[in-house]
Amino acid sequence: MTELLAAIAAFVLAHVVPPAPPVRARLIGWLGRQVYLAAYSLLSLALIGWIFAAARRADHVPLWDPAPWQALVPIVVMPLATWLLVAGLAEPNPLSISFLSAKVEAERDQKPGPAASVTRHPVLWAFLLWALSHIPPNGDVVSLILFGGAAALAGGGLAAMDRRMRRRLGEARWQMLAGATSLLPFAAILAGRARLRLSGRLLITVAAALGLYAWLLLDGHERLIGLAPLAWLQ
Repeated sequence: MTELLAAIAAFVLAHVVPPAPPVRARLIGWLGRQVYLAAYSLLSLALIGWIFAAARRADHVPLWDPAPWQALVPIVVMPLATWLLVAGLAEPNPLSISFLSAKVEAERDQKPGPAASVTRHPVLWAFLLWALSHIPPNGDVVSLILFGGAAALAGGGLAAMDRRMRRRLGEARWQMLAGATSLLPFAAILAGRARLRLSGRLLITVAAALGLYAWLLLDGHERLIGLAPLAWLQ
């Protein structure tokens, strides 16, 4: 348990200190934007790997008895979470996290992709949905700490990302872009301020997300984590 808490603390520090504006600006000045982003991504992946390794080595302390409906929760929720992750990373989004953030900053008239019609922070919502949906089928202390902590980090990141992007974009551009999306998923669509239009980009991200989800459901999750999501059906 001590190792798990240390790994989580290191992950939180890595997502608080380097992204702080003065630290981030200095690191980018030393390393360049691309090297900084690559190094930061590798550090995050390494810390995530440490967290999961520490969680598997920690003692198992159950909190509630397992039931089939609990395993159904992530199976139902994860298709949306997977699409938000894939589309959020692959589409331009000046309001949030994206692999195309450098392109967006270079092209000031670039508009967000289809995922931003659902929510302006698709990647953060993907992690929040992933974390929350994995709490019911994992009723033990370690899982509650792991997934509860991830949910708290992703949920807290929503407001922090809004503040950061508002500063970066300026009030006028922020208001223009944020007006066509929403913080809560589907809120802008239900209010009539946004539409999820059928497009080639949308079809590609949906197909990629469904392919990734199917692989994780049928084989990948067991290979990576050691647990089969459909084992409760047997």
